[in-house]
Amino acid sequence: MAGNTPFAPRDGFPVVDALIAQHSASLGRDFDAYRNHVCRVLNFFLALGAPDEGLPEAVAIAAAFHDLGIWTDATFDYLEPSVRLASAHLVRMGREALLPEVAAIIVEHHKLRPYRGPFAASVERFRRADLVDLSLGTLRCGLAPEVVGAVRAALPNAGFHARLLQLTARQFLRTPWRPLPMMRW
Repeated sequence: MAGNTPFAPRDGFPVVDALIAQHSASLGRDFDAYRNHVCRVLNFFLALGAPDEGLPEAVAIAAAFHDLGIWTDATFDYLEPSVRLASAHLVRMGREALLPEVAAIIVEHHKLRPYRGPFAASVERFRRADLVDLSLGTLRCGLAPEVVGAVRAALPNAGFHARLLQLTARQFLRTPWRPLPMMRW
């Protein structure tokens, strides 16, 4: 975050909230945990950009769907199911032109190295924002500790990381040779 203006976290994003609400039955008791994760990631995405920069539509849509396949398809190999959900939404809305960017954001958001392909600006910034949240702010990707702390205080974890640990352990027991199928080089 550049300049001296303090970052004020947003506690919601109407488009994202509406999309996530459509999947409340699949999310069940993890609804608040997932919603808050998505909102934290979007806040970190905004904080990593220029102060006057808005939230691109493709990023908002990708954020809503980026991990959703975990719950809708009951799988930890969730990138393709998440893209499929986003694609169906974009087709319903007549916004198919956004699909290449939305798909890239979803598929590459767990890439271990910086992303340099198509839509690199939004994909890489989203990847870094998700990493900040996934690491509980241990990895800040250039964000000030105060920004990370403010976002985390505004949007409680609600058990998101505990759920991820539970799912990781289950995946490891099922397929120890592929414990993190969503990771990309």
